[in-house]
Amino acid sequence: MSRFVRASKYRHVFGQPAKKEHGFENVKVTNSAWDTNIISASGQYISVNWNSSGGGAFAILPLPSPFQSISGFPNKLPDPIPLARSHTAAVLDTDWSPHNDSIVASGGEDGKVMIWKVEASQFEGWGLEGWEAQDFDPVLRIDGSPRKIGQVLFHPTASNVVASSSGDYAVKLWDLANPEDARAILTGHGDVIQSMAFNPTGTLIATTCRDRKLRIFDARAGNEPVRINDGHSGVKGSRVVWMGELDKLATTGFSKMSDRQVAIWETGGLGNVKTISLDQSAGVVMPFWTDNNILFLAGKGDGNIRYYEYESDSLFALSEHKSSEPQRGMCFLPRRALNVSDCEIARAYKVHGSAIEPIAFIVPRKADSFQSDIYPPAPSSEPSVTAAEFFNGKVPTLQRVSLADGSSVAPGPASASPFSAVPPTPSSAVPAPSPIQATRSFTASAPTPVPPPAVATASEPLLSRKSEPTPAPVESRAPTRSHTVDSSREAELEAENARLEAELREAREKIRNLELQVETVRANARKAAQALLDG
Repeated sequence: MSRFVRASKYRHVFGQPAKKEHGFENVKVTNSAWDTNIISASGQYISVNWNSSGGGAFAILPLPSPFQSISGFPNKLPDPIPLARSHTAAVLDTDWSPHNDSIVASGGEDGKVMIWKVEASQFEGWGLEGWEAQDFDPVLRIDGSPRKIGQVLFHPTASNVVASSSGDYAVKLWDLANPEDARAILTGHGDVIQSMAFNPTGTLIATTCRDRKLRIFDARAGNEPVRINDGHSGVKGSRVVWMGELDKLATTGFSKMSDRQVAIWETGGLGNVKTISLDQSAGVVMPFWTDNNILFLAGKGDGNIRYYEYESDSLFALSEHKSSEPQRGMCFLPRRALNVSDCEIARAYKVHGSAIEPIAFIVPRKADSFQSDIYPPAPSSEPSVTAAEFFNGKVPTLQRVSLADGSSVAPGPASASPFSAVPPTPSSAVPAPSPIQATRSFTASAPTPVPPPAVATASEPLLSRKSEPTPAPVESRAPTRSHTVDSSREAELEAENARLEAELREAREKIRNLELQVETVRANARKAAQALLDG
């Protein structure tokens, strides 16, 4: 029977919804028709776009858990609650900083980007007799655009950097320490920007647009995209998410016949790897990626959440979490905040009706010890570069932590590159970044033998080696006199393997870097030629 069933440790993952008292009720969700996820989460709080009069607002609430209720906090929210109200028009999107669980950014129809700092003391006494709601105040206001701000997104590795997409068809990057002017402006969109996503190190940004194009931008160089291709052929909402270290993008959208689709794209040439039709429902599909190589798909208006495992350029259906409550919005918890003792590999927060429901996705195992094979290191809350360093051309690395004990996983020469398989920043204005990580001499033929398998197979040994699960199989062998020799030889082979993998990735990265620089120079040359003709 096993010959016909694909082996996977995630084959039996199931969604465990929380009890009512472990979520929130009496939630007054916004009535805005703008297409965003409505809700966002950090490791401590959630934010949800609120239905309020007299301007725009969103609510900030303590993070609910599917396993227990919040001590001293009502699960049924009182009618007047503290809100973040400073926007003069509807709030369209919020996003929490990956480096500080208490900082959240918001964007609204008033064209403003605002930054908010949350204090735990602001939640004391909620709902008790004599309690009065005190609204939150922003710590920073940015005039983002004369038109609406549709999405806001914190940078994954640089501290105090926020991206915003606006109604003037541009993505702007802001340094929160110097917010007077945008540090980079990404143009070239022909219509409203529908979604955007950073790559894991934040050097590139992918966007989807109503003009049905998929674009990749250098996050620092600005101006035109360095890659562009036709996306989904339907004009309805399309979303994009970066597939971690796999050098791939996943998008959801619609076909010309209004079929809902999910597609995989390689980032080197932005070619389509695979497109799958899902169904013919009308709701926009929200994609979410986890480092377990699992893609979650939640359709607006659906009661179900599909999830697929990515392997060898294919998406294999794992299962489906079904519910009778259709979701209006959804977000996922940062992986570093998961409950590993219950084998929880992902957690969703679902907005439906007037409630927020946590849903834990669990691998059913009976073992009490930490399950290192299902918990690769998670992105850390520590930034790797400052905003000034990032915009001055320093190539960031993704800091990671072990979910076993919260300890840092040092990048080092062998682990700095798994997330760099996606090309880093090319910039005609700042030519220095291209050779930064190319400290050795390689030939162009070096990366030839390692297309997708190099990234897919190289990352797992590196990650598991840092979580230190490798001693287990060695210790499980029968003790012999050659045990020490075998262990030493195995360690030498692993070190050599890691070194070769790092060299191959660096060579591949250097070539991609040069290719993208050529693309940038060509784009700038075309603009200059057009300007001369227009003059």
